[in-house]
Formats: sequence, C-alpha cells, structure tokens
Amino acid sequence: DSVRAHLKSRPATYAVIATTTTRPPREGETSGDDLTFVPERDFERMLAQGELLEHAKVYAYDYGVPKAQVRAALAAGKHVILRTDVQGARYIKSIEPSAVTIFIAPPSFEELKRRLLSRGGDSKEQQELRLRIAEQEMKSAPEFDYTIVNDDLERCVREVEKIIESEKARPNRQPGRIA
Repeated sequence: DSVRAHLKSRPATYAVIATTTTRPPREGETSGDDLTFVPERDFERMLAQGELLEHAKVYAYDYGVPKAQVRAALAAGKHVILRTDVQGARYIKSIEPSAVTIFIAPPSFEELKRRLLSRGGDSKEQQELRLRIAEQEMKSAPEFDYTIVNDDLERCVREVEKIIESEKARPNRQPGRIA
C-alpha cells in the first residue's frame, strides 16, 4: 500500500486502480482511491455482469478489480497499477500475458508481522489469518516477473518505476488489452 501511495503521487502516467471489496471499512477508512467498499449484493451483481477483471475471496471477504477502470486507464495510455493477491496476479497473467507482475516482499517475515500488527483495525483472528496467508504467499514470489524487497520505501518505488520504464522500452512490447 505504501508503494501504491507513492506511485499515485507521481506524474500522471500511472493509474492506480481501486479494489472493490465487501470488507467493512476499518476506522478512518472511506471508499476512495484505494478501496471501494460495497455490500455483498452489489459485489455479486458486478460479478454476475462480468464487471470484474479478477476476483477472489481473501481473508473471508470478496475483493475484485473493476474492468471499467482498467480499460479507461489503458485507453488513456497510462501504466495500470493493481494490488492483487497471488491468485489474482496468476489469473491476470493468464488472460493478459503482457502484464508485468511485481512481488513486493517485506525484508523478513518478522517485519511483515510487525507491519500487519501495528496497522490495527483487525481482530486477533483476522491478524492470525492474514499472517498465515502472507507466509504462504511469500513462497510464491518466484512466480512473479520481478521481486522487490521493501526495506527502503523510496528505493522500492524507484525500482518499480525502473521496471515499468524498462518494460515499456522493450522492443516489440504489446500494449495490454482487457476484453
């Protein structure tokens, strides 16, 4: 999330897409640039009408990426930044092989644990579930095109930007398309 926030503050070449979720907002959260909170019935309608690029149940809640936002950003010539879990990244790569996947890893599992627990807003059970899933997901890093360790936020953001620029400059690079 920190990397996404920094990229949003960069030049208008990036489009950071808000994830839609049935998770209730934590204290101080509102629907906006990062997350759009919707009731389950609205999420189910979006799913039934094919409005989501990818979707998954994560931490007992539904999450999905709205196709319309991605299409609009691509049509405007922007680099689309998505936050997905491992299964979402796998699915997007399967339907759009030109998508570039970057795994943002913590410096250690202990640091990840510290970050998750210091965030607050989750029950003890939710914290434990998030930690179990995060530990499993960290094992999937080799599946991604790139892995960056987020031990220094500014350096991590610069590395993401370098990856985007080098991918953009690759000969015969095809722009992404979302059906």
